[in-house]
This record gives sequence, C-alpha cells and structure tokens, in this order.
Amino acid sequence: MKIALLGYGKMGKVIEKIALERGHEIVLKKGRDDDYVDLEQADVAIDFSIPSSAVANISTCFEKNIPVISGTTGWLEEYDHIAALCKEKNGSFIYGSNFSLGVNIFFELNDYLAKMMAKLNQYQVSMEEIHHTQKLDAPSGTAISLANGIIRNTNYTNWTLEEATAKEIHIEAKRIEDIPGTHSIFYDSNVDQIEIKHTAHTREGFALGSVVAAEWLIGKKGIFTMKDVLGLN
Repeated sequence: MKIALLGYGKMGKVIEKIALERGHEIVLKKGRDDDYVDLEQADVAIDFSIPSSAVANISTCFEKNIPVISGTTGWLEEYDHIAALCKEKNGSFIYGSNFSLGVNIFFELNDYLAKMMAKLNQYQVSMEEIHHTQKLDAPSGTAISLANGIIRNTNYTNWTLEEATAKEIHIEAKRIEDIPGTHSIFYDSNVDQIEIKHTAHTREGFALGSVVAAEWLIGKKGIFTMKDVLGLN
C-alpha cells in the first residue's frame, strides 16, 4: 500500500515507522508549507496535520480520488461541508478523534457506563484530559467524543471548560510536557466516586490504529468510523 502522509510532525514520523514495519511505502511526506507533489501515486492518505490545514488536505484528497484518514482535531465546524464533499466526489473517508484501538474500546465502555448511570441523579459527571504542550486544541477531540457519548446516553446537555451547571459536563484540560494522552471520566456522589481512565504510554497506539484504518478503507466508498474498522457497529 502506498501512503501519503499529510502532516509530518511527531505523529507523522511514528505513522511512517509503523507503516514501513507493516510493509507499506510512503510516497509523500507533506509538511505545513509543502505542496501535494506525488499525492496521485498514493493508494491512501493519512492526515495528522493541524486544524488550519486539515480541511484543505482532506478536500484535495477527495478531488484527486484518494481515500483519506484524518486524525486531526479542532476543525469539526467544517465537518458537514467535508461530509457533503465526500458524497459529491464519491470519496472514501474516516475521521477519528482518536485512532488508538484501546481508546475506541474506551469509547464503548464510556457509552455503556453512561447508560447505567443515566437515572442515578445523585452522581455528577466530570472529565479530565491531559496532553503534551504542543497540542493546539483544548479540550481534546477525544475528550469531546467522550463527552458527546455521555450526552447521547444521559440527560446532560453540553460540556464546558468553565464551572458546570447540573446539566453540564465539566472538562478540565491540562497541558504537560511529553504526555501522549490521558482521559478520565468521574462520577461523583456524596458517598463514593466511580472512575474510568485511559492512559496512552506512547504515540504508537494512535499510529497503529490509523494505519489499520487505512488498510481497511482501501476499496471502500463512503464515510466510516473506527467502529466500522473494528466491527463494533
């Protein structure tokens, strides 16, 4: 499989390592100011860029009929536009706020726990996410996905970085050097606390998941998620 890397920072370099170990070829390593030379040679593109570049990267892939995986967060106000463009161009697309296989299992646990806690009004939910200081968006896309999972399954209405009301989920976002990613969900009552937590030890889990998703997407048309890749739907 020939892969174009759209974004060649720390994550791009780890994805390159994993892809080469799995027998794939890298045909493009695009930094922020580089062009799309050789993109047409790719069987699939993997976008781990920055929020200001992601929409252009994904759109260009659709225009050139290249399936694309995007793990860039912080651009989702444009998601509906991207989804419409994918359908218009008969493209192939997977967006994931987190491609780690373990985190996607954690998403399922989060949904299940939220359903169990939905009628237990004595508990107030809150969240904490910790990432490296280079992460540009806060809260993380993963934290937003987790919060939305709780909202879908309970009476909570939205999340906030500020002090929360009874119907809001407070997210505390911390930035600490060299932390790949930690996400915790807390349900607090007067008598106890329930906590679920995922801690990433390295970036390799995110990289492996994105390459597995790229392998899965080849030959398919449409918009998919990691639930499709992992057979969780």
